[in-house]
Amino acid sequence: MPEEHKTKMVETSVKTGITFGSALAMVISYTNWHSVGWAVIHGLMSWVYVVYYVLRY
Repeated sequence: MPEEHKTKMVETSVKTGITFGSALAMVISYTNWHSVGWAVIHGLMSWVYVVYYVLRY
């Protein structure tokens, strides 16, 4: 597998993971707090909020 292809695959995986983490954080936040503002803030925090939520609740 060429090095360029490997790099592109890693970049795509990272972007997908960040996007999924943000969406997951926003859904968890809105479900619990019923606030769009908090959902946006938690979406920006992404996986940090998801991990915090799993450990806390």
